[in-house]
Amino acid sequence: MSSSAPRRPAPPLRATPTRIASLATSTLSTLSTPSTRPKSARPLAHLASADENHDGTRDTDAPGTHDPSTDASEVCADTRTILGLAWPALVVLAATPLYLLWDTAVVGRLGALDLAALAAGATVLSTVTTQLTFLSYGTTARAARHYGAGRRSSAIYEGVQASWVAVGVGAVLAAIVFSFAPHIMGFFSSDATVVHLATQWMRVTCLSVIPALLVMAGNGWLRGMSNTRLPLYFTLAGVIPMAITVPWSVGRYGMVGSAYANVFGESIIAACFLGALVVFWRREGDGRPLSPQWNVIKAQLTMGRDLIARSLSFQVAFISAAAVAGRMGSAPLAAHQILLQLWNFLTLVLDSVAIAAQALVGAALGAGSARHARRVGNIVLRFSVAASVLLALCLGSGAGVIPRLFTQDPAVLSTMAGPWWMLVVLVLMGGVVFALDGVLLGAADVAFLRTATMVSVIVGFIPVVWMAYIFHWGLVGVWCGLLGFISIRLAAVVWRYRGSAWTDNAL
Repeated sequence: MSSSAPRRPAPPLRATPTRIASLATSTLSTLSTPSTRPKSARPLAHLASADENHDGTRDTDAPGTHDPSTDASEVCADTRTILGLAWPALVVLAATPLYLLWDTAVVGRLGALDLAALAAGATVLSTVTTQLTFLSYGTTARAARHYGAGRRSSAIYEGVQASWVAVGVGAVLAAIVFSFAPHIMGFFSSDATVVHLATQWMRVTCLSVIPALLVMAGNGWLRGMSNTRLPLYFTLAGVIPMAITVPWSVGRYGMVGSAYANVFGESIIAACFLGALVVFWRREGDGRPLSPQWNVIKAQLTMGRDLIARSLSFQVAFISAAAVAGRMGSAPLAAHQILLQLWNFLTLVLDSVAIAAQALVGAALGAGSARHARRVGNIVLRFSVAASVLLALCLGSGAGVIPRLFTQDPAVLSTMAGPWWMLVVLVLMGGVVFALDGVLLGAADVAFLRTATMVSVIVGFIPVVWMAYIFHWGLVGVWCGLLGFISIRLAAVVWRYRGSAWTDNAL
C-alpha cells in the first residue's frame, strides 16, 4: 500500500439535504477533535509513525515493539478499504438471521406446536452463543494488533488459541444443555408436546455448539488480519447447503430435521475456517507449539469476561423492554416487536462498519501510532454517521408506508406512531455509538465498554422502562428507556474517544 496518509473518503451521501449534511459535519468536527485535557504521564516515545510531528521530526520506534518493515501509514482507511471490509462482514452478519427466517417458515408448515418448540430451542441456542461473541470481537482486537505490528504469525496464533477456547467452552456448554434440556425447555412452555419437541431439537443442535464457536474464532482472527472476504465465502459455503437441505430434512424427520440441517451447515463453515487456519499456519507459522498455551488463553478469557458482562447488559435491556411491553397488552407488544426487529436489522449495517473500525484501528495501534489510530477512527466515524443519516432518512420518509408492510392492525399502527420517530433518532445516534464501539474494541478498551454499558442499563434504561409501566406511559415510555440507554452510551464513548486513555493503554 502507499505510505502516504489515507485519503479522506468522498462524501457518500450526495442526495442528503444540505442542512442535514451541515449538521453532521459540524457534529463530527466536534467529536473528532481530541479534548484538551493533559495526556497521560506515561512516556509515548515508543510510538512508531511515519507521520511527522509538528517540529518536523518523526516518532521513534521502541526495540521489539513491531516489525521495522511495518509502517503505521500503511493502514489505509479510505472509502474503498472500509467498504471492502464492511460489506462482506455485513453479509456474514445477516446470513444467520436470514437463514433463521427461512428455517422458521419451513418448520411453521408443520404446525403451531412445532413452531413453538423451535422458538424455545432457538432462543436458548441464541442466548448461549450471543454471550460468547468475545471469541470473534476479542480475537479480532488481539490479532489486529499483531497484524499491524507486522507479526502475522502471532496474529494467526491468536486464531489457534481461540479455536482451543472454542472447543473447550463449546464442549462444556453442549454437555450442560444436553443434560438439562428438558428442564430448560420447561421454562418456556407448560405444554408437554412442545417441551418434548424442543428437547429433541435442542439435543441434536448441541452438536453445532462447538462448530458455531469455532466459526466465531475464525471470524475473529481473519478480521484481525483485515480479511473479511474469506469469512464471507466460508459462510456462504455452509449457509447455502443448509438452506437447501432444511426443507428435505424437515419433510423427512419432522421438526428435528431442522436441527440436523443446522449441524450440517455449521460443521461445513467450521471445517472451512479450520482448514484456512492450517493453511495459514503452515505457510506463515513460526514453529510455536499448536497445543493450548495458557498465557495466551488467559489473556483471551480476561477480555472475554468483560465482553460477556457487556453482552449480558444488552440482554437485560432488551428482555426487560419486551417484558414491560408485553404487560401493556397485545398491541404494544406487537408494535414493539416490529420496531425491535427493524432496529436489529438496521444495526447490522452499522455493526459491519464497526467491524471495519475494529480491524483498522487495531492494526494502526499495532503499528505503534496513536495519531494514525485516531485518524483512522475519524474516517470510520464519518463513514458510519453518513450511513446512519441515510438509514434515518429512509425511515423518516417511509414512516407512513414501512409499518404497513408488517401489519394492517389499526391499534398496532397507532401504538407504533410515536416510538417510530424515536427509532429514527436511535439510528442517528447509533452511527456514532457503533463506530466508536468498534474503535474502542480495536484498542482492546473492553473494560471501559463493559462499565459504560452496565451503567447505561442501570441508570438510563431500567428506571425509565419500569416507570413507564407504573405510570402508564405506554410504548413511548419503553422506547424512552432505550433512548436513555443509547444516549448514555453515546456520551460515554464520545468522552472516551476525545481523550487519550484508549490509545495510551493500548501502546
